[in-house]
Amino acid sequence: MADMERTGTSKFRVLGIDPGLHITGYAAVDFGSGQPVIVEAGALRTSVDADMPDRIRQLFDDLTEILAELKPDMVAVEQLYAHYKHPRTAILMGHARGVIMLACQQIGLAIRNMPATNVKKSLTGNGHASKLQMQRAIQMVFKLSELPNPPDVADAMAIALCAGRHATDK
Repeated sequence: MADMERTGTSKFRVLGIDPGLHITGYAAVDFGSGQPVIVEAGALRTSVDADMPDRIRQLFDDLTEILAELKPDMVAVEQLYAHYKHPRTAILMGHARGVIMLACQQIGLAIRNMPATNVKKSLTGNGHASKLQMQRAIQMVFKLSELPNPPDVADAMAIALCAGRHATDK
């Protein structure tokens, strides 16, 4: 798939996803002749009290619905990272990423992996920016009246923005 092709329009839609098993942030951003525009952003949540298979199934079902509704041209997902202090976080994020990749693969969507440090550096100049710094940067870029919440949504917006800029710069 060519990066800028969208049948019948000059817009290119990127769905950014900040994966998590409890909260998965998502944001659809359209790129065209003007400034990028947020189409929809939100958070998919699973119950921490539910069994792992139920949480995975819930995330899959919710994401499949979002993909069908928003019809992105490309999906950009935060790349998996592991920190020796938080190995459980990486494992849970891996479950969520697997579900996301399966849902996208089943409908033939291209997936771009986005390293968190690259996204943060692109927006703030600091590859280790805090969640609040990212929320403020996204608020400024999209001229939002409020900080995007939860922070996972701001991260998803940033992922979509950076992936879309990269795709449309070619």
